[in-house]
Amino acid sequence: MPEIELSAGTIEYTDTGDGPGGTVVLVHGLAFDGSVWDAVVAELREDFRVVVPVLPLGSHRHPMRPSADLSAQGVADLLAEFLERLDLREVTLVQNDAGTAQLLPGVRDERIARLVLTSCEALDNYPPGVQGRTLLAASRVPGGLFLLLQSFRVPFLASMSSSLGGMTAHSIPYERVRRWYRPLLTDRAIRRDLARFLRSTEKDTYLRAAERLRHFDRPVLVAWGAEDRMMPPETGRRLAALLPRGRYVEIPGAGTLVPMDNPSALAHELRRFLKEEANG
Repeated sequence: MPEIELSAGTIEYTDTGDGPGGTVVLVHGLAFDGSVWDAVVAELREDFRVVVPVLPLGSHRHPMRPSADLSAQGVADLLAEFLERLDLREVTLVQNDAGTAQLLPGVRDERIARLVLTSCEALDNYPPGVQGRTLLAASRVPGGLFLLLQSFRVPFLASMSSSLGGMTAHSIPYERVRRWYRPLLTDRAIRRDLARFLRSTEKDTYLRAAERLRHFDRPVLVAWGAEDRMMPPETGRRLAALLPRGRYVEIPGAGTLVPMDNPSALAHELRRFLKEEANG
């Protein structure tokens, strides 16, 4: 996997396809890596250049520098730096789960032509669901995050509705769970990075982001999982209503992990969105 050295540390990424449809950057969520997008990449790669960075949100393999800003805004700034270093322009930026992409518009958005938000933290839904509240509480207790993460060693516990099972409308292969959580379970420095993100992201982070989105004048597709319990569809509808050029759609048969639950439907909506915007 290619790597790039940024101000906060080394970031891995994939860069697939060179189709004529432009550049699509897919952004994963908390404690996931780019593999959540594998099926969507397979759908898009013939017609688009698809770039997927692995951000320091828990499934990264290279710890960040101790001085790095790993708040939600800091990670968003790191994403902006990534776009700049690869000189990606007229990007369609697609976010799932964690809401870091929301923090670019109005701050560092000169390379973003379009924004797609799929079932992510937004408005007052932070920390989201019982999963988010439990993770945040654990990060504030010495040793709490380490103890909580041990549950992901047990397939049954990981599949519970209060854990990963509550983020999907379908089951997740345990091999994928092991891939995502191996860095957190085996590397203290990676756990430190995740704890820094959780402790430094404020409750009103996404409310402030929403105020900036009110003035974002580029096309935005809000594509929400119709069966999402952690990020309720009502949140997605409220978010879309704020956007000057926002459009809301629901992805059937999908929970929070929209790109895994129904990648074909999501890819279809992405293609339709891009085609309609290209046609003016």
